[in-house]
Amino acid sequence: MSANILIVESPAKSRTIEKYLGPDFRVLASYGHVRDLVPKEGAVDTENDFRMKYQAIDKNKKHVAKIVQALKNSNSLYLATDPDREGEAISWHLFEMLKSKKALKDKKVYRIVFYEITKQAVQDAIAHPRELSATLVNAQQARRALDYLVGFNLSPLLWRKVSGGLSAGRVQSPALRLLVEREEEIEAFKPREYWTVEALLEKDGRPFSAKLFAVDGQKLKQFDLANGEQAKAICDKVTANARGSLKVDRYEKKQRRRNPPPPLITSTLQQEGVRRFGFSSSRTMRAAQQLYEGVDLGGGPVGLITYMRTDSVVLSENALADLRAYIERERGRENLPDRPRRFKTKSKNAQEAHEAIRPTSAARTPEAVKRHLSQDQFKIYSAVWMRAVASQMIHATIDVVTAELSCGDGHVFKATGSTVTNPGFMAVYQERQKQGDKEKTLPPLAAGDEAALKEVKPEQHFTEPPPRYNEASLIKTLEEYGIGRPSTYASIISTLQSRDYAIIENKAFHPTSTGRIVNKFLTEHFTQYVDYDFTAKLEDRLDAIARGEKEWVPVMEDFWNPFNKLVSDKSETVSRQQVMNVRELGEDPKTGQPVSVRLGRYGPYVQLGSADDDEKPRFASLKKGQTVEAITLEQALDLLQLPRELGSTGDGEKVTVAIGRFGPYVKYGDKFVSLKKEDDPYTVELERALELIEEKRESDAKRLILEFSEAGIKVLNGRYGPFVTDGKRNASVPKDLEPASLELEQCRKILEEAPAKKKRAPAKKRRAPSRKKKSA
Repeated sequence: MSANILIVESPAKSRTIEKYLGPDFRVLASYGHVRDLVPKEGAVDTENDFRMKYQAIDKNKKHVAKIVQALKNSNSLYLATDPDREGEAISWHLFEMLKSKKALKDKKVYRIVFYEITKQAVQDAIAHPRELSATLVNAQQARRALDYLVGFNLSPLLWRKVSGGLSAGRVQSPALRLLVEREEEIEAFKPREYWTVEALLEKDGRPFSAKLFAVDGQKLKQFDLANGEQAKAICDKVTANARGSLKVDRYEKKQRRRNPPPPLITSTLQQEGVRRFGFSSSRTMRAAQQLYEGVDLGGGPVGLITYMRTDSVVLSENALADLRAYIERERGRENLPDRPRRFKTKSKNAQEAHEAIRPTSAARTPEAVKRHLSQDQFKIYSAVWMRAVASQMIHATIDVVTAELSCGDGHVFKATGSTVTNPGFMAVYQERQKQGDKEKTLPPLAAGDEAALKEVKPEQHFTEPPPRYNEASLIKTLEEYGIGRPSTYASIISTLQSRDYAIIENKAFHPTSTGRIVNKFLTEHFTQYVDYDFTAKLEDRLDAIARGEKEWVPVMEDFWNPFNKLVSDKSETVSRQQVMNVRELGEDPKTGQPVSVRLGRYGPYVQLGSADDDEKPRFASLKKGQTVEAITLEQALDLLQLPRELGSTGDGEKVTVAIGRFGPYVKYGDKFVSLKKEDDPYTVELERALELIEEKRESDAKRLILEFSEAGIKVLNGRYGPFVTDGKRNASVPKDLEPASLELEQCRKILEEAPAKKKRAPAKKRRAPSRKKKSA
């Protein structure tokens, strides 16, 4: 019997904490949320103060039952779920479920929070319990209700107007808008040519370079040299005037300071994971979660970092003292500033009770714990540790030198160089350097010196479009706009990909045709709900609820009433044809039939003909990289070449090639064989198709052991051994029987004793909540 039961969210965390508390405590895990909204209409009752209908989550019922059983012989319950709104809501839901099961009779219930899983932090939390926070719970309920109402109203509208399986979300939709608008910027971009001129120089045997800075006494602007002829003319003029050397007119040396960046928060940790290690945001957070919950360093699990869902850059006094002691001891007093560095969180809604992400002990260097960590854990721990330690070190000192060199007639070249004279914090942490940012030195120069001119060369450039978002830059932009909060960035990115709204190629987001059509529908018809400012202000209201400054029901009413009215209106007034925005590409020169491109159930496709024609229209899916917005008539006609008739097999079976739902294939008679990756369905010839058919026949022959054609029964070699099938049931051949010697009656008996194939349960359709208006 344990006098106290303490509940956390994960079993990994429970093992770490239990060793700190001794025999008076038993630590159990809820395994995350224990209940959620019922997945059907009316889960949020918009006519009765947004009352929410919850149900237990099936997979976690056994964990709740275990908690109920443990409470029978205990005096107190400590709810120690994560220190944020989500964690507060999990504790509240568990409390409500236990109360309904009468498991809390005569029990004391405490809510405790800690931001690191260390012995001191856990024991301090036990010593300073509090009650459940109604404001935090209300903020989480409001967020959940908003997400439900948006999803259960907009998503069915998308199914009816665009295509099944789509979804719209309160924060995912503005994120999609960012991706689409950036893609449109890139498509509209027109590159502009410009040229630069560089001088390759040498002084005292040391080579260096300088850029042309001024021509005829006028500072050179980006597009002043607009073509190669102008650039070459300048090169020839400079070379002639220089007569083998450039004269140093001015030499200046300055000292600059570079201060360390703040310790990591959720968004910068995810950005660091992407830029430094090539991790996805979810992979980064998974490793961080493991480090927070505890890693076995040989004497049991130890929490290595503080809570990883935070938007605060603040460090506690204990953390500052720990970091400064480490720096003085290991890095030297000269690398320690006189006073601790204190960073101010930019976001007004940051939860200042949280800390930045930091190591629980600076003495645990990455190298000291490396052998206990996975590669992912080591990389993420290194990033957290380096940023925290560097944030409390002295600035870096950098010498920057600038030299201006001329060759008469007002032609001036400028050379710059930089040298790190005292690395300071950079000895521990440096940002990933961009090309051209690396340290560059100049030879000793002084006014009046001459540098030998080796070559003057022009270089052509073109302006570039804005870059596509990658995970790091998208998270940074979401944070800047105030869209979402630390715990939501990874799920936003995951949803955009799982819904096929965007794909990642070369680490950059490309919105799909589906994503663009969904975005067009939402921006045209639900403008304010995908507006960045509106989304951020709604997040502000949720934060105000969490701080106790606003009531959650009025906030919900302000959102729901106009939103509900707009959904009802658009459901009636917007046609599917308007939303689909079918693009007419032209006419097929052979048939005169119209050719169009549109979005269907399985993605974008081109169509030849019309549904009104006597002849059924022909369809073809778009190739990878082709989009509804950019495909041309010529490209569409190429796609419509399929199916192509190639000829016949030696048996007289017609051979055709086409593309189906599962990729390109060859059809011969009533059988099919997939094309290989290297085969193009638009160019593959009969000879290659016959090779694939022969391979298929040989494979089928090896697979077939026996066939009773009249009974429709076969004995086949399968992935897990020989089996009998009649097309409806499959049954493994018993090990004591020889497959090739089976008789028909034996096969029938084997099939009779086999269980029937399970039918797939039909997918549940989600319905929108009732839109009945309140009676007066």
